Amino acid sequence: MGSTSTTSPYLARHLGPTAGDRSEMLQGLGFDSFQALIDAAVPNDIHAETLELPAALSEDQALDRLRAYAAENVVLKPFYGQGFHETSTPPVIRRNVLESPAWYTAYTPYQPEISQGRLEALLHFQNMVSELTGLPVAGASLLDEASAAAEAVALMARVGRKGNRVILDERLHPQVLAVAAERARTLALEVEITNASEGLVGEDLVGVVLAYPGTKGDVADIRQAIEDIHSRGGLAAVACDLLALQLLESPGTLGADVAFGSSQRFGVPLFFGGPHAAFMAVTAKLTRQLPGRVVGIARDAEGNPALRLALQTREQHIRREKATSNICTAQALLAVTATMYAIWHGADGLKRMAQRVHERACSFAAAVSGSVELAQEHFFDTVTVHTPGSAQAIVQKAEEAGYLLRAIGEDKVSVSFGESASEDDVRTLAEVFGVAAQDAQSGSCSRIPEALRRASETLTHPVFSSMHSETQMLRYLRKLSDRDLALDRTMIPLGSCTMKLNPTAGLEPISWPGFANVHPFAPEHHTKGWRHLIEELEQWLEAITGYAKVSVQPNAGSQGELAGLLAIRRYHVARGEDQRDVVLIPTSAHGTNAASAKLANMNVVVVKNDPKEGSIDLDDLDAQIEKVGDRLAGIMITYPSTHGVFEASVREVCKKIHAHGGQVYIDGANMNALAGIAKPGEFGGDVSHLNLHKTFTIPHGGGGPGVGPVCVAEHLVPFLPADPLSTDPHCPAPGDAGVPIASARYGSAGVLPISWAYIAMMGGRGLRDATAQAILNANYIAKALHEDFPVLYTGPGGLVAHECILDLRALTDATGVTATDVAKRLIDFGFHAPTLSFPVAGTLMVEPTESEDVAELNRFIEAMHTIRKEIAQIEQGNTDYEESMLRHAPFTAEIACSDEWPYAFSRSEAVYPVDTLREAKYFPPVRRLDEAYGDRNFCCTG
Repeated sequence: MGSTSTTSPYLARHLGPTAGDRSEMLQGLGFDSFQALIDAAVPNDIHAETLELPAALSEDQALDRLRAYAAENVVLKPFYGQGFHETSTPPVIRRNVLESPAWYTAYTPYQPEISQGRLEALLHFQNMVSELTGLPVAGASLLDEASAAAEAVALMARVGRKGNRVILDERLHPQVLAVAAERARTLALEVEITNASEGLVGEDLVGVVLAYPGTKGDVADIRQAIEDIHSRGGLAAVACDLLALQLLESPGTLGADVAFGSSQRFGVPLFFGGPHAAFMAVTAKLTRQLPGRVVGIARDAEGNPALRLALQTREQHIRREKATSNICTAQALLAVTATMYAIWHGADGLKRMAQRVHERACSFAAAVSGSVELAQEHFFDTVTVHTPGSAQAIVQKAEEAGYLLRAIGEDKVSVSFGESASEDDVRTLAEVFGVAAQDAQSGSCSRIPEALRRASETLTHPVFSSMHSETQMLRYLRKLSDRDLALDRTMIPLGSCTMKLNPTAGLEPISWPGFANVHPFAPEHHTKGWRHLIEELEQWLEAITGYAKVSVQPNAGSQGELAGLLAIRRYHVARGEDQRDVVLIPTSAHGTNAASAKLANMNVVVVKNDPKEGSIDLDDLDAQIEKVGDRLAGIMITYPSTHGVFEASVREVCKKIHAHGGQVYIDGANMNALAGIAKPGEFGGDVSHLNLHKTFTIPHGGGGPGVGPVCVAEHLVPFLPADPLSTDPHCPAPGDAGVPIASARYGSAGVLPISWAYIAMMGGRGLRDATAQAILNANYIAKALHEDFPVLYTGPGGLVAHECILDLRALTDATGVTATDVAKRLIDFGFHAPTLSFPVAGTLMVEPTESEDVAELNRFIEAMHTIRKEIAQIEQGNTDYEESMLRHAPFTAEIACSDEWPYAFSRSEAVYPVDTLREAKYFPPVRRLDEAYGDRNFCCTG
């Protein structure tokens, strides 16, 4: 039976309210059309005249186009390596994690009570990384291996404040060297690239980054280099491979302070470069320097073990420019996939796999060593062969045989063996190098140096030996997902997060082999489909934003911010205005803005917001511009602002900055209120980043993946992110060019078909209608709740943008009930809380998105009205705050069914505050987290 999409436009499936609903909602606000609402809410001087996009496609038509793109790609057996490996995603994991809305529609687990399932999965990711690296503290994922290397350099620089030089091992992968070197130079560090495994010389060192194994496959003893750097007061970071660490001694045992790498080969497809979960682990003394998210073991109000995000006081939303990193979205969904892969195969299975991969490499080395010279004696999975003057010819011969190999210059070829490599592959590849098939014999001897063979145990946690059947894994994944609230169960009204529908028609293609199994460094004639798709998507984003050029390389919004700021900084330097190093940032800005500015080695000056209107205080802006003078590099503004209003002065703000030689960065986090209606590149922006995991429907994945394309005006085009393989890391990038941001040229390309499909199926008119519906839904909620919970900031006519801030501060003063209490109580109604205490403490920021239907909006409104009545009971003296439901929410099934009920209110009032919950009820697995206990007792493994 065919899909209904050929007769029903996708737009009607994407928007929650029906046409009749919209008419009633508009009338309730005093408008007769979308256009009338937009004219009243959005300043007239920023309206875009047109949005030229192709006519909207149906779901079937979009899928047909994507199949055609996938068919243009050439998929060979990938024996290329260089940090990206062939792997097989177990179907039970692909189907029930990567392709499951219970996992991919979840949000970052800031509300731990409704996130225990994915927190447990991420805790096991940390367990896995910690055990394999031999270091006690691991994070819950980073963005990719190259940016993880850059984070390691930044960490060492923060700790080793007296040094100004970092050494990068020339044996690192080229893309890692390219990104880490330029990020280090941005931080004003001197960079030396040398064979660090041979020992170090010199002083003033903050640290060294070592390869283990090297990019050509060689395994070297790095202990001397670690001892050398420690004797000079520096730190040692080690790039490592999780599968290799089944057989190689751990970096921690060798003395490393930091270990990092990619978990891609643990069941995550190549995805043409990403998304892949990087990892980092550190010694105990570096715990508070660790970038990104960390899951910690705490306890709930009943004293039961419970999980939460730990050490959040070091993160960018609180610390701003003093944070350890600007990372917000990481790669949670891919980290979960890698973790489940490790659980599926188990400790013994992974060790057998590592041994098999190593034996294949040994077999190949043994077969060809009589005819060609090997570049190294010791290796794990990658064999590099000397091929004087014939590297390209051999790679071409391998291509004709169906294999993708790596040429290193004209004189070397690397062959990297993966999970599925067979003895038949060994024989065929030996023939490529001129060795007769019958001479390619199995090699059983180890090529790992005896001194580096693993003596310590791996993956001893019980979870890695607890499951052997598909039934067990299926039920475990279901058990974890049932603990959580994701978009497949309920509206997630998080302000400034845009938790909207993720189109299944866009998600389906990302697992197709024609997209998923393409190596990021495959030659261009193999990747025509990918490049056509990406070029078309970039052109569409240019049309939507009004900018001259877009790069999709940044693999998170934070990286898009950094790329945009680096473009501004390098533009000024190229013009001889090196002194322009100050960025103005309003108090309402995302914490990532300030943290990104610091990573770009720029100084932050805060601009006040008008306390009544929420807009930028123009008088203070003038004062700060005057004070900064010719050091002004630019301003970072979010539009519409995080206060939930369209600031009428946005053009004036842009003109003021431009008049003083600065650039305007318009944060695209709230593009869901602009798409199809206004273009940042036309109303004053010089650069923006977008969040494809917000406006353009890539799912949040419980904390990643994300994509943060950077969009620039014509004069900044030369400073867009560079291809990491086109730069020479030994020399600073040319002053009139950009620098690489991510491991691969197109970043997390693997999820771009989702945004492509969304835009293709919506068309220009559809995007405009979606934006209008998002604004309508927000105003519908704001009006319904305003009497009970005043809306803090509004624009003309009392309207908000696509989100609104509910002010609870007066209620808190009068009753003691906090915004946190309301957030926790909403769990008992089956809702994920709105954004808590950001951008204003003591408030809730609500963003319903265009995808929520009227019944769901009304369900949320009913919940909030009910909670207000519960607060009234405290106001009227009928109950004490400390004894109230709000103070003790949320309530688990266990406490509801316990023999003792220690509260004055009834069980029914606690767990069924509205009758509709009796039909379908979500019970959180834990009570309210004891945050203070978690802060005092840090534990990130177990």
